[in-house]
Amino acid sequence: MSNMTKLDLQAIQSELRSAGIDGWLLYDFRGTNPLARRVLGFDPQTMSTRRWFYFIPATGTPRKLVHRIESAALDHLPGERHVYLRWQELEEGVRWTLSDIKNGIAGLRIAMEYAPGVSNPYLSRVDAGTIEFVRSLGVEIVSSGDLVQQFEATWSAAQWQMHQQAAKWTAQAFEVAWQYISDRVRSSGNTTELDVQQQIIAFLHEKQMVFDHPPIVAVGAHSGDPHYEPTESSNLPIAEGDLVLIDLWAKLHQPNAVYSDLTQMGYVGTQVPEKYAQMFGILAAARDAGIRAVQDAFATNRAVCGWEIDDACRTVIEQAGYGEYFIHRTGHNIGTEDHGNGAHIDNMETHDQRRLLRGTCFSIEPGIYLPEYGMRSEVNVFIDEQGRVHVTGGTPQQAIRAVLA
Repeated sequence: MSNMTKLDLQAIQSELRSAGIDGWLLYDFRGTNPLARRVLGFDPQTMSTRRWFYFIPATGTPRKLVHRIESAALDHLPGERHVYLRWQELEEGVRWTLSDIKNGIAGLRIAMEYAPGVSNPYLSRVDAGTIEFVRSLGVEIVSSGDLVQQFEATWSAAQWQMHQQAAKWTAQAFEVAWQYISDRVRSSGNTTELDVQQQIIAFLHEKQMVFDHPPIVAVGAHSGDPHYEPTESSNLPIAEGDLVLIDLWAKLHQPNAVYSDLTQMGYVGTQVPEKYAQMFGILAAARDAGIRAVQDAFATNRAVCGWEIDDACRTVIEQAGYGEYFIHRTGHNIGTEDHGNGAHIDNMETHDQRRLLRGTCFSIEPGIYLPEYGMRSEVNVFIDEQGRVHVTGGTPQQAIRAVLA
C-alpha cells in the first residue's frame, strides 16, 4: 500500500479498463497530492518543488511530464518522458501527455484526485486551476477515489497479520487502564486523566508499539468533547462515580505496520447507573447495525459505499432521539496512518461515495455527546480478499464496564 516501491502498472490498467476509464492522470506540486505520491511509490522523504504529471492509459505506455530542474523526478517509473521549462511548455506538455489516446484528447474519460463540489476533501488534492485546464482540453474528469483505495489503502497479508497483533495489544491496554483506575481509586480515592494516559503509553511502548498522538482519557464533561486531549492545565481527577472514556490507537513498530483504533467506556463504581446503561445500549445497537450492514452487503456480493454504513448507524441514534448529539462521521479508513486514504464511513461531514473494498479496514465508532458527558463505542472492521467481514479487537463492548465491580 502506501510504502510500495514498484508501480503495479498491469493491475492499474486492468482496473481502469474494468471501470470504463481511459486513463489516470496523477499530478503533484510540492507534496500537495500525497495520494499520487504514495500510489507511485515516492520515498516519503523526497520533496519535489516543481509540477509533474504522470499519465497511465488504460492500454499502452505511460507518459511523464517533468520540469527541467527536476527532470529525474519520475525516473523510477516506466514510460516516455517529456521535459518542460516555461509555463507555455507545461500546457503543451499536458496536451502531449494525453494525446494519441483514442485518436485525440477530446472525449477522454480520465481519473484524477478530485471529488465534485464539497463532497470529499480527503480526496480533492488537485487544485481547481489544473482541473479547469485539463477540462478545457475536452476531457471528462472522474474521481480516482476507488483507484486510490485499490492501490494505496488495501492491505497485504502481512499487514493484516500485524493489525491482528496490534488489535490484541490495544485491547489489552484497556485492561491495564481499568485495573489501574480500580487500584488507585481503592487505595488513594482517585487518579487523574494524565496518570491513566501514561499507564497506557507505558504499556504500548513495552509492546514496542507506536502512535501519532497519545491516547484520549476523558472523564465527565471532557468525554463530551470527541477530540479532547488531557493536558496539565485540563487534567481532571477520576474518582468513584465518574464516567470515563478511553480511546487509544497504535501500530507495531515495523515497516508498513497498520493501526488498531478502539474506544471503550467505563464507570468507576460497582454498578453502572441506568441512564448511562441505556445510552450505551443505543450506541451499541447503532454500532452493531453498521457491522450488520457491512456483513449483509458482502454476504450478497453487493457493492456498498461508506455513506450507506453511516446511515445505518446514524438512523438508530436518530430514532432514539439523540441525532443532534452525534456530531461526527461514523468511522474512518485505517492504514499505516490511523486515518487512512480509503473510504470513510460518512454521510454527515462528507457524502463518501467510495465503495468499501476487499482488503481494506475502517472504524465504526458512533458517539453521543451531551454537555455534561459523552460516550463512544469503537471497533475496527476488516474485509478480507474472500469478502469475509472481521471485527477486530475482541468482542465489541456490550455494556459499560463497572470498574470497581
